[in-house]
Amino acid sequence: MQKKSLEISCYVCGAGAFGVFFRWLQDQMAFNEAGLSEKSVFNFLVPLLILAAAMLFNRIIEQAKIERLYIPTDYCQALKNGGRLFAAARWVCGGSFEKSKTQFSLEPLSQPAALLSGETVLWYNTEFRTRLMKGEALLVPRVQKVLPGLDLQEARKVSGQLLNLADGVWSAHSSTVPGEAESMTLLVLNEETALRKVEAEYKASRPGYLVFLVDGYDDVFSDMLDSERARLLEGINRVLEDMIGRGTGFLRRVASGRYIAVVEERQLEQFAKRGYDVLDKIRALDPSVNLSISIGIGRGAKTLREAQDMAVQALDMAQGRGGDQAAEMTPDGFTFYGGVSHGVEKRSKVRSRIVADQLVKLIKEADHVVIMGHRMSDLDAIGAAEGVLRICKICDVPAVIAVRRDATLAASLIDALCKAGQKDDFIDPKDALPIISKRTLCIVVDTYQVGLVESKDILEKCGKVAVIDHHRKGVGYIENPALVCHEPYSSSASELVTELLQYVGERDDKPNRVEAEGLLAGILLDTQDFTLHTGVRTFEAAAALRRYGAETERVRRLFDVTMVEYNAKADLVEKAQMYKNCAISIGGEVAPEARVAIAQAANDLLRIQGVDASFVAVQVGNGVNVSARSMGAVNVQVIMESLGGGGHQTMAAAQLKHITPQAARSRIQDAIDQYYLSQKKTTPEARPAKGE
Repeated sequence: MQKKSLEISCYVCGAGAFGVFFRWLQDQMAFNEAGLSEKSVFNFLVPLLILAAAMLFNRIIEQAKIERLYIPTDYCQALKNGGRLFAAARWVCGGSFEKSKTQFSLEPLSQPAALLSGETVLWYNTEFRTRLMKGEALLVPRVQKVLPGLDLQEARKVSGQLLNLADGVWSAHSSTVPGEAESMTLLVLNEETALRKVEAEYKASRPGYLVFLVDGYDDVFSDMLDSERARLLEGINRVLEDMIGRGTGFLRRVASGRYIAVVEERQLEQFAKRGYDVLDKIRALDPSVNLSISIGIGRGAKTLREAQDMAVQALDMAQGRGGDQAAEMTPDGFTFYGGVSHGVEKRSKVRSRIVADQLVKLIKEADHVVIMGHRMSDLDAIGAAEGVLRICKICDVPAVIAVRRDATLAASLIDALCKAGQKDDFIDPKDALPIISKRTLCIVVDTYQVGLVESKDILEKCGKVAVIDHHRKGVGYIENPALVCHEPYSSSASELVTELLQYVGERDDKPNRVEAEGLLAGILLDTQDFTLHTGVRTFEAAAALRRYGAETERVRRLFDVTMVEYNAKADLVEKAQMYKNCAISIGGEVAPEARVAIAQAANDLLRIQGVDASFVAVQVGNGVNVSARSMGAVNVQVIMESLGGGGHQTMAAAQLKHITPQAARSRIQDAIDQYYLSQKKTTPEARPAKGE
């Protein structure tokens, strides 16, 4: 290498001396004494000789590169200068990439390779031209012209970037070397078509687990004739066998009204695309019978056992949401299908008696009991909480209700209880924390969601948790409670607590008049005066409360509103606009003391002819609170869940953060559109708007 460097240096010096000599000769023979040019052949010969010398020198340099010799480092460093003189020197000395050792090392690669400056293609090898450019040697100014969708930032990651090119799948990998003048990027592509086909087949053939359960099997078939029962069961078997028989899976009946199935992922994908239409087929077997099924699906599990566990959890979620729906559980969470019908009321009260016994046991084992509902507690939450507090008093265990008095919609009921001498029943959530120990029991009423409770700190600090709720189960529910009383068919949490009270204590142990009126107010609120979500057990609970001393006239006074609340409600009703059989009202800030008007306005809008559902949204801080109501034709729970909220079929809500009221209107309309698209046109619960 030293020898070659010396040779090149000699060539440079010789070429320089040659040029100087001929320039001196030209000066001696082609110019006069005054320095003016004269006619001479040297004026043409000298430039030609100098050009010939340069070409000879360049040929020597090119020959050196072909022999896989680099120009010495010192020369390379010098030639990196950005000036015009050095640029000319680089051209003369052959300092470019073309025909360099680097090029010769990349050219024989079996993968397509290209050299980029920014997004400009400077060079590509033969494999790049053959496999990605159909063999055509074209000048490509931008790499995206040949590789559409290429993102160099994504390609720099370890995993690279997958591209669909030339009827195949390629992974693109790039590496950028920064330079003083410009950065250079080396792009290499690997074909992964065969590998991706194997991967796709592997994913498509992975097993998924399904659990089918006929909703309310005992209640549906208990009073049926044997022939009628056999006919319906045969119909269920036929529908499920036809569903599973389309693929390579299998179906087995494991108990009365319970089936399991194992199918491939590709088949589950088809079920999801059809929206699990088996729900509609089961419901259509006999419209005169309230027949439906719930489905739990486990997808994407690492093992079949894990898929089974996920399917069981999904089935529990589907049942907790009222049944007649499918719930898919994957490592990413839950996806729901169906849920257009009302929950099936269970006529038996055996479970209520069992839950009451278990609740009493938990209360007696605790040193303290803290009861709380959801944020912005309403009459149902406070009424149910006071009913649970009465159970704690019957058990002689100290208990309090944690509630924010400045953020509640049930101030009228709390005031009535305080006037009745029960002021000590209520405590601020922050003040409740010091009395909590590992033996403290937390009883949550009227919500099953961790994110909606009055205080997460209380929930986390208490040793045990019990839940009493009627809302359909959703994502983010309280996990591993010591006791669950969850009945989505029930009208309200107050109805559930009223049933439990009847199995606790002696005959003389009963709620006082104000407590009974609070429980009845909770039932009236959630049923909208016994017009929605009302069953036989709802009226039985109301009758029991009437026997406890509840007076309907006093209960109605709990719903009285102030002039501020009334004006706020009237303003929201006036702003309502129709959208696909839904009334949507968007308002600005509402005074804290008048926020009860939001729900009241939503209720009043349902009285307008042609309104299937109502949505009232108002600005709260930098976000928007949405209250939704329906008469049963539209499942507002599903709509609110798509906005991050929840509730049940006829009453739901959501809180949208960092959004303007007008933007909230667009999101509500989009959620309504999505809901109608997801529902079957054959179901009255999901009928499209008139005129569509």
